[in-house]
Amino acid sequence: MITISLTVNGEPVDAAFAPYKTLLEVLREDLNLCGTKHGCELGECGACAVLLDGQPVLSCLVLGVDCAGATVTTVEGLVSDGRLHPLQETFADLGAAQCGYCTPGFLVTAKALLDEHPEPTRDQIREALSGNLCRCTGYQQIFEAVEAAVERSASLSGARIATDRSPERLALPTSERHS
Repeated sequence: MITISLTVNGEPVDAAFAPYKTLLEVLREDLNLCGTKHGCELGECGACAVLLDGQPVLSCLVLGVDCAGATVTTVEGLVSDGRLHPLQETFADLGAAQCGYCTPGFLVTAKALLDEHPEPTRDQIREALSGNLCRCTGYQQIFEAVEAAVERSASLSGARIATDRSPERLALPTSERHS
């Protein structure tokens, strides 16, 4: 067993675990934070995404020992003062989560995008979320939920943003449309 100190969802934590465990296993098994999901365990699906020092990472590929002194944000950490993050609200409101298994990974990855680009284009959203797989929704509702979260965040802060909600902008490129 080893013990490391890190910050998880804004709280300082000392975690003791076997040195071979991944961050995913430490979060779920040792810290009881089960929002982050086991998916492929190969780094291909995005279900295990968390923010490590503000950047999205696939926690199934990160060793827990490498997180000493780091700041980790999981889907549970998106709630602030008992309120859901605007992304969580819009995902629920717009049906961007069906079974919900992939949703935590999409949410934290989208949060990282919005932290870096508060008014992303559809292409930036698509690119940022390209490592997250969903078998239930298709991606249209997910992209729309991220865009709606941008608008909701702006209205909560009193800011006004210009968003192009034209059908041309919202449509998937021809290569991504179903026949």
